[in-house]
Amino acid sequence: MNPLAQQLNETLQKESPNVYAMLSNLGKAIYFPKEGILSQSAEAKTKATKFNATIGIATEGGKPMHLKLIQDTLSAYNPKDIYEYAPPAGKPELRSAWRAKMFKDNPSLEGVSFGNPIVTNALTHGLSIVADLFADEGDAVVIPNKNWENYELTFGIRRGAEIVEYPLYNESMQFNSAALRDALLAQKGKGKAIVLLNFPNNPTGYTPGVRECEEIVAAIHDAAEAGIHVVAVTDDAYFGLFFEDSVQESLFSKLAALHPRVLAVKVDGATKEEYVWGFRVGFITFASESQATLAALEQKTLGIIRSTISSGPHPSQTFVLHALQSPEFEAQKAEKFDIMKGRANRVKSLLDSGRYGDTWEYYPFNSGYFMCLKLTTVTAEDVRQHLLNEYGIGTIALGQTDLRVAFSCIEEEYLEELFDTIHKAVTEVAAR
Repeated sequence: MNPLAQQLNETLQKESPNVYAMLSNLGKAIYFPKEGILSQSAEAKTKATKFNATIGIATEGGKPMHLKLIQDTLSAYNPKDIYEYAPPAGKPELRSAWRAKMFKDNPSLEGVSFGNPIVTNALTHGLSIVADLFADEGDAVVIPNKNWENYELTFGIRRGAEIVEYPLYNESMQFNSAALRDALLAQKGKGKAIVLLNFPNNPTGYTPGVRECEEIVAAIHDAAEAGIHVVAVTDDAYFGLFFEDSVQESLFSKLAALHPRVLAVKVDGATKEEYVWGFRVGFITFASESQATLAALEQKTLGIIRSTISSGPHPSQTFVLHALQSPEFEAQKAEKFDIMKGRANRVKSLLDSGRYGDTWEYYPFNSGYFMCLKLTTVTAEDVRQHLLNEYGIGTIALGQTDLRVAFSCIEEEYLEELFDTIHKAVTEVAAR
């Protein structure tokens, strides 16, 4: 094993032996090289005042070389903030700005010890880092039965982990914390579990209330007390889009110092929150009382980044930083929130109007981009195909009964027509 990896492992064994026990084989072996191209280039950047012939970019006139036709479309930005490589951990100013945003959005983080957010190439990349660091073949990844299909690819296919599902809703159509607890305690023989908490939930658009979240935290605490090492990951992709009386903060702050056998990891980003899907800017943040542990986890994360994408795109990091620093940011974001909330409320009023009879039920939703219909008489795939082929309407079929509708991309004035047409399609398919 590389001496740098060994040194990081020894730090974790000393400072946080439970965190060390959570690492995958890759997580134990990975490290960020201190001696090499990046470190020598960083040193030269501060000391090479005459010529800097280290890093693999081209310069011209003291600036990064670039094509005028590209720069003409980006004239508001200095070439050094666009064309140079961003550091593997991300643009330092962006990391600081996102950390400040985390405190503003999550007042409960005050007094909580957590690391500086590390920039990822959006949330999928952040989740894949979690998988690489902590998931070995056969490890349990605990998720609800209503989940984002990419979890299977990221943890199951890529890392060989076992996907353990539990029902998202209980009989009262609230979050099924009892089922989560059972799924976690069932991993006692393995001694380890990775739990993914995605609120607002994709695909249902559900976020639990305060009492439900207390039960979630208690379930994870019970698992830790039972001797299970729990990597508790908050997938906060749709964070902030809370339209009703649900929790308004990430569970990360409640999990951060919950138990020595719980490692809280926050995966979030500008992708959905700031409506910049193609920018691919996300973050991964670890919580620990030990600064040495946080430093070791950051170094291992940088090793994963360096060995996969090297570093994230610099232009989009600059764009997001510019937005976060703008005095117009909060007002413009609030404007978009109101639009999204209006769409969600309109969908709910249509579904509660009684006009669609018993054609379907719908899963509780109060946040995010989506909602799910539960079809009662026909299969979701048949309806999806009929909507697409006969009416030019796209939806997502999930399993036999569930049809996901993204109200996020439908103007409020067209939602009535959309759901009327879905109802018509269900009726037509049922009459075949």
